[in-house]
Amino acid sequence: MNPIIKELTAGQVKYATAPFKVGDGVRVHTKVREGDKERVQIFAGVVIAHKGSGIHETFTVRRISYGEGVERVFPVNSPNVEKIEVERNSVNTRARLYYLRDRLGKAAMAVKVKRYEKPKA
Repeated sequence: MNPIIKELTAGQVKYATAPFKVGDGVRVHTKVREGDKERVQIFAGVVIAHKGSGIHETFTVRRISYGEGVERVFPVNSPNVEKIEVERNSVNTRARLYYLRDRLGKAAMAVKVKRYEKPKA
């Protein structure tokens, strides 16, 4: 990235976001303005993509709503994204999980979940 642009946007980058990765189940709290009122709306789903860097960093969240797949792309540094909660961690071997788009039902959200194992003595 151009050093001048990087310097100008450094004040707008959020550094205190929850660490999440592709495959994790997240709840994204977004500010929604309706007229003169403002409220927080939650969009929960699986992160299928994480792109960009710096001020241009975005992530895509997918969920199944009434049998239809719904995807939203969120800018990480947007002032409308209030917070990101990680519901469940996952273990995946891909950078993008676009193959979930072709799946139906429960299989559409099936990503390997990391289980806690006791250390062997």
